[in-house]
Amino acid sequence: MRYFPIFLDGSKINAMVVGGGDVAARKIELLLKTTTNITVMAASVTEGVARLINDNSLTWLPHNYKAGLLINITLVIAATDDTEVNEQVYHEALPLNILANVVDQPALCTYITPAIIDREPMIIALSSSGSAPILIRMLREQIEKTLPQGYGRLADFSLKFREHVKARIKGIRNRRTFWETTLRGSIGQALLDGNQQAAEQQLIVSLKEEIAPPKGAIIFIQTLDGNPDNLTLKAHRALQFADAVFYDKSVNIELIEYVRRDAEKYPQSISSTIILNYQHALELAQQGQQVIYLLAGNENLPSNLALATSGITTQTITSGY
Repeated sequence: MRYFPIFLDGSKINAMVVGGGDVAARKIELLLKTTTNITVMAASVTEGVARLINDNSLTWLPHNYKAGLLINITLVIAATDDTEVNEQVYHEALPLNILANVVDQPALCTYITPAIIDREPMIIALSSSGSAPILIRMLREQIEKTLPQGYGRLADFSLKFREHVKARIKGIRNRRTFWETTLRGSIGQALLDGNQQAAEQQLIVSLKEEIAPPKGAIIFIQTLDGNPDNLTLKAHRALQFADAVFYDKSVNIELIEYVRRDAEKYPQSISSTIILNYQHALELAQQGQQVIYLLAGNENLPSNLALATSGITTQTITSGY
């Protein structure tokens, strides 16, 4: 990745916007979604910028850019129509390790602003690393159409009951399954409909029910030519619920990007066509983990007596047609 994706804590941001025109106004409006610790440096400002300053009690330095005023600033945006001034802002910020953004000049930026889909507290940020803004706009439109406005309520609800669920339901995978069932089912729909009380009552009832301990399984996914675009929905789901994943050098490494981020990865030095590491996979499954074994091609799996007599659930998915 050319750019490292990151979300900044708004309470720690102390921003400066150099410029007072329409572009500056848009940048100030975006910053105001997160913080009011904003200083505007400009000899004159438009009516829109003046309103933002007054309505939000922002600091205004009523003069053109002057060096030496970035003390305690953590993020600066140069939004003037003077190329030389914008360059000066960038070169002052760089040795001070201040995040700098010069509008429409990515070469003079230490960060770029992504396209944002806001479902507070859920935030989706999209970027093409500056290469294809039209594609990002198209993707944003697709996501906006499929993401209900009430999704933020699902996140708030999850936070409110997270510790209760953690205390009641043991095992990360069991909790993931519980939350997915909860948020996809009638409780999630009640939240989207704005019926918070009904959702909370249903959740309390479900937490009182007997929760089974984590049950391990081993899923073998035969990836054929390894093209990630050909992964089936069933394979996608399995990868997202994985606790551990085994793979050798013949498996397309791009497939690992589709595995749950905090799953343990076990690259194998010996090809699966020679031997499969049944023993290690079985040990993890017996501990209640969901184990994925990625396989290149579509070869028949060799039998294993220990696995066959273990009672551990196994499944083979052929994904890649």
